[in-house]
Amino acid sequence: MSSFSSLIFLTLSLTLLFLISPADSTSRRALNKSIKTPGIKITLTHRDYGKNLTKIELFERAIKRGKNRLQRLNKLSSYSIAVETTKSSSAKSKVHAGSGEYLMDIAIGTPAELYSAILDTGSDLIWTQCKPCDECFDQATPIFDPSKSSSYSAIPCSNKLCTALPTFTCGKSKQSCEYLYTYGDQSSTEGELATETFTFGKVSVPNIGFGCGSDNEGSGFSQGAGLVGLGRGPLSLISQMDEPIFSYCLTSIDDETSTSTLFMGQAASAQSKSDGKMISTPLIKNPSFPSFYYLSLKGITVGDTKLSIDESVFALNDADGSGGLIIDSGTTITYLEESAFDEIKKEFVSQTKLPVDDSGSMGLDVCFKLPANVDSVEVPKLLFHFDGGSLDLPAENYMIADSSIGVVCLAMGSSQGMSIFGNVQQQNMMVLHDLKAQTLSFMPTECDKL
Repeated sequence: MSSFSSLIFLTLSLTLLFLISPADSTSRRALNKSIKTPGIKITLTHRDYGKNLTKIELFERAIKRGKNRLQRLNKLSSYSIAVETTKSSSAKSKVHAGSGEYLMDIAIGTPAELYSAILDTGSDLIWTQCKPCDECFDQATPIFDPSKSSSYSAIPCSNKLCTALPTFTCGKSKQSCEYLYTYGDQSSTEGELATETFTFGKVSVPNIGFGCGSDNEGSGFSQGAGLVGLGRGPLSLISQMDEPIFSYCLTSIDDETSTSTLFMGQAASAQSKSDGKMISTPLIKNPSFPSFYYLSLKGITVGDTKLSIDESVFALNDADGSGGLIIDSGTTITYLEESAFDEIKKEFVSQTKLPVDDSGSMGLDVCFKLPANVDSVEVPKLLFHFDGGSLDLPAENYMIADSSIGVVCLAMGSSQGMSIFGNVQQQNMMVLHDLKAQTLSFMPTECDKL
């Protein structure tokens, strides 16, 4: 095998999709101040986990959701540009990406009640549905009742967490902060901003600011009881902690026996001291979308060919905040600006020694026909060159094979404007977000062994 190619091993079994291979309490100093937390380790489950779907069904559903999320993100970008053009301060973007691919278990209140919530690295607000409900969607667990928790406390309008909201009004005597948070799929949550004790496994953290939603509309969150925002803004869970560092390790999307893992606080810090090979790149700030984790992508290599993509293709537009590349746990595959994706497509077709498949059966743009009676095929290597280091992806992180229809596809697509580094490309890597150092790091990891 050449130094610039990777083997993809196939297990031939009908109707299956194959990915390819080559506690203690803590205290808080004051309201809206940061929280000193011990190590927190949380199990993550894919939203389709345990639904008895075939592997191909799992992938097709995830691709569809990823395309919808991409459309929402592009709409946000267009809205931001319109705001900049009109110079209207009152029209500041109030819409967020919404939804996600992974769920995490949390417990809220005193006594603690267990809930499952969506993990979203593309938004900030933490919220759950609350009684009394004017409008609530169905959820598997009872709706949170703040009147039964001794640790619940409404946040006054003067608090910094309230003023950090994109949209809020003041309740009676300004003793309560009433919020409205809207997502790109038209889902929304509305209610009272409050503080409460959140428990993660055996670790309880008091006075976390969250939304107690009494009016929650849309279908985007029906698989959970709310959402935990892990974005870069002040309202997110990670921003409210004294150690603003977290990491996650995602298992393969088709792994039906393993769950993924989220680390926060000291547990995430420990991951940065591991002996594995780590690549770190600076996090870039975008004032137009302060919640997103932007990376500086300098170029891409396919096989031994460095693609002729100008760095400006992936750069942020300082004038209106458009463009750029974000890393996102809630988008399934990587989407690159159209001109860059066209270069990748051309090179993969040129270097992959397999017939092109134009059937569209996998819902992806670059596919090839698998030869019969083989257990492996050779595909080009794929490297992403970030500011600070190059990420050499294993084949299973960018090629997807379905032996039942004899097709292998590149797990990437094209975008117009914003580019997204998706979760298939992140699987079996420790992805470390350090808001203090303003860096993001990748380290190859067997995520099912954590």
